[in-house]
Amino acid sequence: MNDDPSSTNSHHNDTALSRWWHRITHRFAGAPRTREDLLEVLDEARDANLMDADALNMFQGVLETADTQVRDIMVPRAQMVVVERDWTLDQLLPVVVESGHSRFPVIGDSKDEVVGILLAKDLLKYASGVPGANPETFDLGSMLRPAVYVPESKRVNVLLKDFRKGRNHMAFVVDEYSGIAGLVTIEDVLEQIVGDIDDEYDEVEGAHILKQDERRYLVNGLTPIEEFNTYFSTEFSDEEFDTVGGLVMNRFGHMPKRGESVRIERYNFNVQRADSRRVHMLQVTISPS
Repeated sequence: MNDDPSSTNSHHNDTALSRWWHRITHRFAGAPRTREDLLEVLDEARDANLMDADALNMFQGVLETADTQVRDIMVPRAQMVVVERDWTLDQLLPVVVESGHSRFPVIGDSKDEVVGILLAKDLLKYASGVPGANPETFDLGSMLRPAVYVPESKRVNVLLKDFRKGRNHMAFVVDEYSGIAGLVTIEDVLEQIVGDIDDEYDEVEGAHILKQDERRYLVNGLTPIEEFNTYFSTEFSDEEFDTVGGLVMNRFGHMPKRGESVRIERYNFNVQRADSRRVHMLQVTISPS
């Protein structure tokens, strides 16, 4: 009799792997290889501890990009941080620093007139006082990169291929009338696969609620309702849902997309970031009493 725990665990893993492989070969032998079949096998692999939940979510995210349109993940036009082509360096720098973005749409008379893209790194020589970088001779037009346009209906998996092929990181989304509906970045695409991506510029890192001004707040979807109630002196029930994201999804009655809004009492909840699984970030605007 072998009492070696490692031997027992090895036997268990081998048995689980054998059962999983048998199910795969049995399921796909002479049968159509549908997405539903694949997802079911992946679920079974997770249940057998052959794949962790994060890996499963990534597989699901990859498959969902084929069904997701650019309009579902774009930054809506109203939320685009833009700079104007006739701005001076003194006007540009505060916007670049405060937003923390690395790329900025440069517009003419309106957001429908995109003249190019400005990379924040191209301003570094002026901000750091590099010899030869004279603010008085600053010319924004000479720094612009060409703009890329995509239709709202383009599939996200196709967009990712286009980004890779063209080595682009940002594209402007146009509606059926050729107007600018919003913008989309490669980070937006990757978040559909791996989930929310936080970087060193994300202001809400480590915080559930961030005040923007007297009436607007950024609220993480995972904020406990109890914490929200304490912060805003509200009395939203947490009997059915634990988080603000769950409360908002219930009020929508469906999985909301970026840009959708719903009002609960005096509070307007606008979805800033969401995927097919949960709401990541909300902007909360308080209406006057």
